[in-house]
Amino acid sequence: MSVFPENFLWGGAIAANQAEGGYLEGGKGLTTVDMIPYGDNRMPIKLGLREQVALDESEFYPSHGAIDFYHRYKEDVALLAEMGFKVFRTSIAWARIFPKGDELEPNQEGIAYYQDLFRECQKHGIEPLVTLCHFDVPMHLVNTYGSWRSREMIGFFERYARTCFEAFDGLVKYWLTFNEINILLASPFSGAGLLFKEGENKEQVKYQAAHHELVASALVTKIAHEINPANQVGCMLAGGNFYPYSCKPEDVKIALDKDRENLFFIDVQARGYYPSYAQRTFRDKGVELEIHDGDLEILKHTVDFISFSYYASRCASADMNKGNTSEANVVKSVRNPHLEASDWGWVIDPLGLRIAMNTLYDRYQKPLFLVENGLGAKDVVEANGEINDDYRIDYLRAHIKAMGEAIEDGVPLMGYTPWGCIDLVAASTGEMSKRYGFIYVDRDNKGNGTLNRSRKKSFFWYKKVIESNGEDLS
Repeated sequence: MSVFPENFLWGGAIAANQAEGGYLEGGKGLTTVDMIPYGDNRMPIKLGLREQVALDESEFYPSHGAIDFYHRYKEDVALLAEMGFKVFRTSIAWARIFPKGDELEPNQEGIAYYQDLFRECQKHGIEPLVTLCHFDVPMHLVNTYGSWRSREMIGFFERYARTCFEAFDGLVKYWLTFNEINILLASPFSGAGLLFKEGENKEQVKYQAAHHELVASALVTKIAHEINPANQVGCMLAGGNFYPYSCKPEDVKIALDKDRENLFFIDVQARGYYPSYAQRTFRDKGVELEIHDGDLEILKHTVDFISFSYYASRCASADMNKGNTSEANVVKSVRNPHLEASDWGWVIDPLGLRIAMNTLYDRYQKPLFLVENGLGAKDVVEANGEINDDYRIDYLRAHIKAMGEAIEDGVPLMGYTPWGCIDLVAASTGEMSKRYGFIYVDRDNKGNGTLNRSRKKSFFWYKKVIESNGEDLS
């Protein structure tokens, strides 16, 4: 018998801004991701260190065409159905529904597009799991209001979310509010559309923006339940514990601090109030939150489940800011000497997934949903057209085993949606060559290629995993 429950939701995940393309089609407006190029300027713009409020014709912007899911979704959903998907995680591009973000009426063409997409999923027996905001804020809201530094964003997000809950009622019942909400602290522009003014306290800006997002998330969770009590709403954490680099107490303390920094958002979304340690954090960082009457009451509307991504564990040292941290990700980590790493420097740690799952359930006592996990790797198309990605199968097999162990530990897990089930633009680097999918897309880092889809070896392996409900991992 499989350790996975009978109703376990096997599937995969993408995001609108990394897959759809059609960046100005169907009435869509510009978003933050549309301003982030491929190449040397990518990271400074993502981090909010370089202002980019207009497109530069000399740059290549991967999100503009992406993998053309916008036009090819029927073909792609059919391929996911062929694997036996029970669930498909995607996101709605906010700027397809409200191109500027502050309009009073939505763009009906955008609504119609997503209705068609979700109906296509349901036609194949696939439940959509939909993220409302996956790293894409309408640029008009950035330029006019300063994005989430402005309290007005709460009302704009409420209108957008309510529109989605009503327009897609009966088509979508699983919702996530903000993707990897904790990334706001590490990558402020790509995470929340934040740009900084010279000399201001960046921590003040980030945590005030975080408060606005947390209030907005709780408010729309309440609205989702009012519109349809069957709606289930989750938060979304960029997960993975920080290990102390050594047993030196200073290393243990910095690991605790880093874990708390990550879990701060989920502490609020899952428990309904600010954690006790937050007051010291705010004081040390010179942060004075502006909290309006009624905000703390709104925060009590907690999520139904905890969704999270897990790619790797991290390692923390008291000396970790001395040039010894990995540049492979926006969340800095000392390289763990006991673990192998991917081509992009992300450590491979299946046991870390089991540890993360136990940590989250011990802390929150809410069901978990692993909505991102996978190996970014360079795939080679053989002369006969085969793509033998055994390295990806090995990675996923080990992590599925770890999920099973965590379930046996007593952790309730709703489902599993490996990241980039179809190759897409990597959020971290903007590359296509950093591939995650079961389905290969013929496109290179500069946007060249036929966009033709082909099945990798992992496609057939994962189909067998789903058919056996996780029992056959051979």
